[in-house]
Amino acid sequence: MAALAIAATLAAACAGGPSRPVEAFNLETPRPFGYQIGDTIPMRVVVQTRPGVQLQPASLPKPGPLSRWLNLRRIELAEAGDGEYRIELEYQVFYAPLEVKALTIPGFALRFSQYGQTVEESVPPWQFTVAPLRELIARQDEAGEYLRPDQAPALLATASVRTNLALSLLAAAMLGLKLARQYGYLPWFARRSPFKTAERRLRQLPPGELAAGLAALHSALNATHGTPVFGHRLQGFLSAHPEFGQVRAELAWFFDYSNRYFFAGQRDEADTDLARLQKLCGLCRAIERGSR
Repeated sequence: MAALAIAATLAAACAGGPSRPVEAFNLETPRPFGYQIGDTIPMRVVVQTRPGVQLQPASLPKPGPLSRWLNLRRIELAEAGDGEYRIELEYQVFYAPLEVKALTIPGFALRFSQYGQTVEESVPPWQFTVAPLRELIARQDEAGEYLRPDQAPALLATASVRTNLALSLLAAAMLGLKLARQYGYLPWFARRSPFKTAERRLRQLPPGELAAGLAALHSALNATHGTPVFGHRLQGFLSAHPEFGQVRAELAWFFDYSNRYFFAGQRDEADTDLARLQKLCGLCRAIERGSR
């Protein structure tokens, strides 16, 4: 009797198989309200099958009209591996109700092949509500039908934009004023420009007034440095104003020429001396205004 019982148990175990082909089933749906005529409704079915179970694609519904108000626009099957299937569906509603109405998307059965047999798993129907495009009895005024405008869009916050714009305009205005002052376009707010004055005087000198030209350039150097500048103090001037280092050679020539002219009595003026003096003053003016 014990042997018969053990044999019966083993036979029952061998005869039995998985009772269901699906280990997990999930129907993912959107909100069930707020639809109108022409809206589309996406749905997703996720199925996890047992090993050895295959979904039969022929069991999927075919795209096209399902009823007079419902159309299946798209259906896609994707196998993720390990027996997982994803079914993407997209329905479109063509129902124009006079009031809010509940409708149902019909379910369907999925067929699976299991050990040479066919088993089914049902996708349940899904209910949702659809609303009319307009009210049943339209209100009217003296001019005709009463139309309600769409809700106005929410205004974007522009406080930070206005602040950044104001700061940018202020910075641009300050830079513009600085450049205008730099180039002498603001005579009532002009900075001290000794070489500009010396350059104007040199342009107005006749050819025989080289002494006045030398004196004008000396005055400009002294005003720039704040103290008298002599040839033996040229290095101190350049240390205090390193931007004039690019005309060091010309300044050395100027002081040597000035010493010979005023103190050594060597006044053999050449036609090019005044022109060279004017050129040096122009270079110093360019350095003074920051364009060199």
